[in-house]
Amino acid sequence: MRDLTQGSVARLLVGMAGFIGFGLIVQTLYVLVDLYFVSQLGGRAVAGVAAGGSVLFCAMALSQIISVGALSLIAQAIGAREMGRTQTLFEQTLGMSVLACLLTIVGIRTAGDGFVTLLSADEETAQAARRYLFALMPSLALLFPNAALGAALRAGGVVGVPMLIQSATVLLNAGLAPVLVMGWGTGHSYGVAGAGYASSIAVALGSLFLVALLGRLAPQFRLRLAMPRLSVWRQIVSIGLPASAEFFVMFLISGCAYWALRRFGADAQAGFGIGSRVMQAVFLPAMALAFAATPIAAQSVGAGQVDRVRQVFRVAALSGGAIMLALSALCHLRPELMIEFFTDKPQVLGYATGYLRIVSWNFVAVGLVFTCSALFQGLGNTVPALISTASRLVTFVLPIGLLARWPGTRIEDYWHVSNVSAVIQAGLSLVLLRRALGRLGKRGPAPGREGDVPPAEYLGESLDEPPGELPSENGRGLASQASSAA
Repeated sequence: MRDLTQGSVARLLVGMAGFIGFGLIVQTLYVLVDLYFVSQLGGRAVAGVAAGGSVLFCAMALSQIISVGALSLIAQAIGAREMGRTQTLFEQTLGMSVLACLLTIVGIRTAGDGFVTLLSADEETAQAARRYLFALMPSLALLFPNAALGAALRAGGVVGVPMLIQSATVLLNAGLAPVLVMGWGTGHSYGVAGAGYASSIAVALGSLFLVALLGRLAPQFRLRLAMPRLSVWRQIVSIGLPASAEFFVMFLISGCAYWALRRFGADAQAGFGIGSRVMQAVFLPAMALAFAATPIAAQSVGAGQVDRVRQVFRVAALSGGAIMLALSALCHLRPELMIEFFTDKPQVLGYATGYLRIVSWNFVAVGLVFTCSALFQGLGNTVPALISTASRLVTFVLPIGLLARWPGTRIEDYWHVSNVSAVIQAGLSLVLLRRALGRLGKRGPAPGREGDVPPAEYLGESLDEPPGELPSENGRGLASQASSAA
């Protein structure tokens, strides 16, 4: 594992972001590969996969409870050089992920049908969504153990080999998709279900390789399950739950957009589905920088390097803003370059390009939101990020709910509201982060309230061990500084 408390912040960010970005591209390719072959089956099949894929968004939101909490706490413990506590956190994270894996299977089997039916514009779309979802179920269940392992490795700065494993699984998925979706070479097509089967097979094999190589990637981590320790689970959840709730708010926003688009028909839903997934792919460079910033900030917090935490934000925000500005210009001027590959239907193409052309105005604001959220995770206080995201319930969901009932509403009105909402969220995130960093610099009161010193120095209490000093550049940890300030 790597020590992220030393060396150039910019060099660390770029180095880790390169691997993380490639991994994110690979992850997005799962959806894009499926989308490409499913698009050959027609607009309703695409809309069905988009609706079924909303459950993937939901599962990703739930996985944040484990992965964000584990990443923050493990990275802070590594920065504090407390490897015994790191192992305990790792074991408890694994236990939580296995339980979540089992609950995911039960949840999809019992409630998945009704959920995708609610989102679909007609019965044919609902049937396609249903078939895709149940074929994708193993992949969704494995998301939790994979997220736990990935968070632990990223906390230690290990990102290269997991990226290579992901790349191999995408190649496998790309090879299986035409066989299972279109029936190439076999003469038997599974349709939209084949896309789900291809992803599930690829993810399962990738998970096996990741587990097999864990001992070489991070020998400090011993792969074993331990008896649940509720005090540790509570600490992981206290950080991860607000991040998960933030993801759920994003999921709700996406679901409300699908609901509001029902009045415009399946082509509008398909266009939004393609456009939003292309937009997610466009966001990957800025997301990679943000994801790289989290473990660097968290290890720096654990080591008591407050100035370094601020430097991480400055470098990540400026770099991410420049990237998003360039991507905004591309999507505004030539959105069809990224859409035409996925559909040749004029109506779907028109909806998708119109969506990208308008929402590209908010890309820089979205990049700032990514960076602020990454810093909140590194600080171990994700409540402010939840507050800023929840503001979109008022600034986006409520207005489009009203517009959906207004007879003269155009689809473009939804996207203009989205732009205003994103700018408001970015401004609120910056205000809350400035407040949190200010309190961190003043060695604020005990963790648990917004902006306070993160809980790395209190890990010992959660693990029934005496809290230790966290090393920093000047020889004093945040724990001792907070105690002396008190």
